Amino acid sequence: MEALSSKFLLIFFSFSFMIHSIQATETNTLFIRNSCSSTTYPRLCYASLVKHADSIQTNRMLLTSTALNVTLASAKSTSAFMSTLSRSRGVKPGEVAAMKDCVEVLSDSVDELRRSIGEMSRLRTSNFELTISDVQTWVSAALTDESTCTDGFQEINAQDNIQTLVRGKIVQVAQLTSNALALINKLATSHG
Repeated sequence: MEALSSKFLLIFFSFSFMIHSIQATETNTLFIRNSCSSTTYPRLCYASLVKHADSIQTNRMLLTSTALNVTLASAKSTSAFMSTLSRSRGVKPGEVAAMKDCVEVLSDSVDELRRSIGEMSRLRTSNFELTISDVQTWVSAALTDESTCTDGFQEINAQDNIQTLVRGKIVQVAQLTSNALALINKLATSHG
């Protein structure tokens, strides 16, 4: 009888834990969905952050930092892609030059995103306004760098397939950056 009672308790606690875990996950994903609704690209925002729901939970600081880290990873990946593409056969010299320029401005963007992430980790109540202002400036600069990259390809009249590939990658990075900036701005206004 005691063994049956122990098994029942174990099953009951396991079931209770599962229910609590499911409710927490739903709360976390709802928090991300609601937070992303104020961004310019809410679907991309949600898709890029929902896989981090367990670590973000319902913490606006963690949400913002995660958005910056996701954006940084995308910028680094896009820069590496551009660098590889610039060495491909059949790419015209003007396109190679535009890609190298793009890699250079993406490098600036990566640096600005890294600085932002570093500053976010040092964000405290005592330095909030100054630090968040710096982060907003750097992320805005990263967004400008990314749009500079796409401008270079329009100026040289690149091949359609190259322009489509590059544009798709850069647009995604720019949209992630825009979303991160919107979340940073929301964090800034929610601090009071």
